[in-house]
Amino acid sequence: MPRATRVVTAAERKDAPVLDTLILPHAQRQAQKGFLFGAKGTCVELDFAEPVRLRTDDALVLDNGGLVEVVAEPEPLVEVRAADLPSLARLAWHLGDRHVPVQIFERKLRLKRDPAIEELLAALGAKAMAIEAPFEPEGGAYEAAAGGHHHDHDHGHDHHHHDHAHGHGHHDHGHVHDEHCQHHDHDHHHGHSHDHKHG
Repeated sequence: MPRATRVVTAAERKDAPVLDTLILPHAQRQAQKGFLFGAKGTCVELDFAEPVRLRTDDALVLDNGGLVEVVAEPEPLVEVRAADLPSLARLAWHLGDRHVPVQIFERKLRLKRDPAIEELLAALGAKAMAIEAPFEPEGGAYEAAAGGHHHDHDHGHDHHHHDHAHGHGHHDHGHVHDEHCQHHDHDHHHGHSHDHKHG
């Protein structure tokens, strides 16, 4: 199976053709080792010396010379707005103080669904709306110091909602496995055989 040897950005790979596309939620874009399945069924082995942080339009360079592009999968998020920019900055400060990964826009914030955090935001006067969208949070000082693709210190907040990626209608995208690729047929059933034997 092809093995990923390094990561290149969209600017670095330019218009080079890709073999397959990995559609991954945020948690699976913070990877180091494992096996990923592309939309076309390509199995890619990850074996990096340290975790990498993958963003939409990045690509994995394979040991056979091919490229596999990365796309952020839509997932359950909260979009937060405030009355004005100082209020929005205050919300961002409170979230950062709790080490909550946040994606920052000009007049809104996005973060993972979390009832306790949503309750805090409401108490602070924020207007929050549940959405489904790709999640590309800020990397923080650790990532900036490491060059943008390593040391993603999200402090475990990605362990709340990982029952997605089943039933989105995509094609076998981005499932990480500790076993080798050939042990998984990935025929869209994900291990749920549902053997209906009535009588």
